[in-house]
Amino acid sequence: MSTTERPRILVVGGGYVGLYAAKRIMKKMRYGEATVTVVDPRSYMTYQPFLPEVAAGSISPRHVVVPLRRVLPKAEVLTGRVTSIDQDRKVAVVTPLVGEAYELPFDYLVIALGAVSRTFPIPGLAEQGIGMKGVEEGIGLRNHVLEQLDKAESTTDENVRRKALTFVFVGGGFAGAETIGEVEDMARDAAKYYTTIKREDMRFILVDAADKILPEVGPKLGTWGKEHLESRGIEIYLNTSMDSCVDGHVVLKNGLEVDSDTIVWTAGVKPNPALARYGLPLGPRGHVDTAPTLQVQGTDYIWAAGDNAQVPDVASRKAGVENAWCPPNAQHALRQAKVLGDNVVSGMRGFPQKEYEHSNKGAVAGLGLHKGVAMIVMGKMKIKLKGRLAWYMHRGYHGMAMPTWNRKIRVFADWTLGMFLKREVVALGALETPREEFYEAAKPAPAPAAAAAPAQKAKAS
Repeated sequence: MSTTERPRILVVGGGYVGLYAAKRIMKKMRYGEATVTVVDPRSYMTYQPFLPEVAAGSISPRHVVVPLRRVLPKAEVLTGRVTSIDQDRKVAVVTPLVGEAYELPFDYLVIALGAVSRTFPIPGLAEQGIGMKGVEEGIGLRNHVLEQLDKAESTTDENVRRKALTFVFVGGGFAGAETIGEVEDMARDAAKYYTTIKREDMRFILVDAADKILPEVGPKLGTWGKEHLESRGIEIYLNTSMDSCVDGHVVLKNGLEVDSDTIVWTAGVKPNPALARYGLPLGPRGHVDTAPTLQVQGTDYIWAAGDNAQVPDVASRKAGVENAWCPPNAQHALRQAKVLGDNVVSGMRGFPQKEYEHSNKGAVAGLGLHKGVAMIVMGKMKIKLKGRLAWYMHRGYHGMAMPTWNRKIRVFADWTLGMFLKREVVALGALETPREEFYEAAKPAPAPAAAAAPAQKAKAS
């Protein structure tokens, strides 16, 4: 970390908002006008809408992450966490991955921590559940599902086999519906290479407490999405929830009980709990309370946006919707980050702030290869698409929204190769414990009984 006499703009979080806001600030400010410092526990940003395709093997995991130091070469990138903020002194406490915590002074602050999985105190969930918020979880889910097929093929125990081939997904929003659609597609393809496993032997279950899935695309497309998934043999249980999953024994509120080694939790997100330690004004659900200018309420040097912010939806309020807030999605995060970056530079120069206003442009979702739903908003008209055309819209939109041309090209290259080459069905579960085999080879061998006997005899004499 370098010391500087220039004003410091501290960006807390290197996700979608943090990356784009820092990039925008550095583009707009003059040379030497300020130092931009980005602090995040990871040295890369993850494009989360592509995690279902990572889990299905349609995109290489490395291609959905963007290295912060490469994209922000003129910024300070610190790998660690901001554990507390002293607003009176304008000092943040940074805890690096290794070493002692230290204080970092700042002049302007951007809060872009994003969200974490919203969980409930369900017995067994912490031990059995798999989330879908990071690229590590996407890789882990893919390896885990393929390992379950290996396990089922290799056992003679029918109970073990049935448990291995039962996959439970909790949450029917974008993350849940897209992930179960992609993973079912992958498992169906993978089953062709197993002699004793067919798609009919697998059981896929989707559970949601709401009365519909995919609420983001509207009721009609949500109903079509549900019917489509059910036509592929996926069981969908609405208006229900999971009571427990201890040791993989899943108990649902509707009375259904199944044993499963795979429990994927995608039941929504909540603001990062670290926000509670920053002394910022928070909304009823823990989001940072911001003005339409993305400035934190009551301050003129702190901004927040994205999943950790409660941002007024100016466009909806002008249309007559009271107390409308911007939903936590990539569409708003990208645009908020640009306005936020402009406002930070304006605030630093003493210029007026600009309000964030954006009308919803629709939503797209992929449900597996060549399958999807899309709702495109054009003025007062809503265009609803389903099937292959919607799937093209989904890939086209997110492919272009992927940060940097380097990553866009790599993602489109993955998709192009996928048109001509068969899907990879290799499980690399050993990646999670890469030293295990070396440890077994290198650990000291126990002394042979024959060698130990003379020593004991000499000691006795």
